[in-house]
Amino acid sequence: MNMDFLPMTQNDLEDRGWSELDFVMVTGDAYVDHPSFGAAIITRILERYGYKVGIIAQPDWKDIESFKALGKPKIAFLVNSGNIDSMVNHYTSFKKRRKEDVYSPGGEPDKRPDRAVIVYSNKIREAYKDTVIIVGGIEASLRRLGHYDYWDNKVRRSILLDSSADLLVYGMGEKAILEIAEALSNGIPVEELTYIRGTVYKTKDKERAFDFLELPDFEQITSDKKEYAKSFKIQFENTDAITGKTLVERYGTVYVVQTQPMEPLNQIEMDDIYDMEYMRNYHPSYKNKGGIPAFDEIQFSITNSRGCFGGCSFCALTFHQGRVIQARSKASIMKEGQAFVGSPSFKGYIHDVGGPTANFRKRACIKQEKYGVCKDKQCLFPEKCNQLIV
Repeated sequence: MNMDFLPMTQNDLEDRGWSELDFVMVTGDAYVDHPSFGAAIITRILERYGYKVGIIAQPDWKDIESFKALGKPKIAFLVNSGNIDSMVNHYTSFKKRRKEDVYSPGGEPDKRPDRAVIVYSNKIREAYKDTVIIVGGIEASLRRLGHYDYWDNKVRRSILLDSSADLLVYGMGEKAILEIAEALSNGIPVEELTYIRGTVYKTKDKERAFDFLELPDFEQITSDKKEYAKSFKIQFENTDAITGKTLVERYGTVYVVQTQPMEPLNQIEMDDIYDMEYMRNYHPSYKNKGGIPAFDEIQFSITNSRGCFGGCSFCALTFHQGRVIQARSKASIMKEGQAFVGSPSFKGYIHDVGGPTANFRKRACIKQEKYGVCKDKQCLFPEKCNQLIV
């Protein structure tokens, strides 16, 4: 396969001889085809399985024509805010507007809207009323159920409802998106996709869910802090693929259903994702705009692992990647590092080899393999578990 960036314009489609795409990814980041960017991984894995995929990066959300740049996809629009929640991207902890966006050309701010997933999805719905919209990424993942929003200082409802999307993928979505793509391409209506792990859907009939736990409803968690805490505890205890159950949250006559977490990737699957071919650069259209500042740091960095059993109170990783460590093989890491040598920009040192866990590369204990993570205790707090593999 001749490697190139994925289509961003109608001219790109014509160059490939394509008249229609299967999927269009709309993202709040500039287009960087590198495995440090979730949009790149999802689009490349779909491409690998034979789907035609294009990218609309940082569309002008005030102009609906921006969302029509690649036409209506045959299967679905995919939406994410970028590598970071758009509100975190825009504001400091003191709610002051940031002056730079390192994921935008030249670090220019204001290239994406606040609450990008909601804005993008509703604009797409305005442009194409009957299209399928699937949201994912960190912003959607951490807002998949009722949640406290620091910026509004209130409990907001599931982003699935506010975005008018059909389906939400939470966590790392490689397995889920392939299952979704296969189902939709075979003619299964999106409303019937209630069985795919790692997703959230809405329904008026909660009995469509199987073996579920019902959370306190939205009205309860907005009016009673103890009910909110109860809901959070149940969610926290059900983030593991082995022990986690389906969760149901009621909003009046509508139910938001979170299916069981997706199984963690094994080492072969991790290697496979990071060994895929990427351009490993930002799109050339940004070159005269100052490039993408974030790329400078990740260009010669290597992702070693995913997941973390640290359980730090300030970190939301448990809710996104889970507590189970997923690591690449040493051979895969070495292969990526050796490829740096051919780049004229490489200065002879690798910036970083790591992941959210720092030095952890194995599951916390042998028990996790068969029984999953412990629901009622942490690996490192209040003290290190005596079963921890070190």
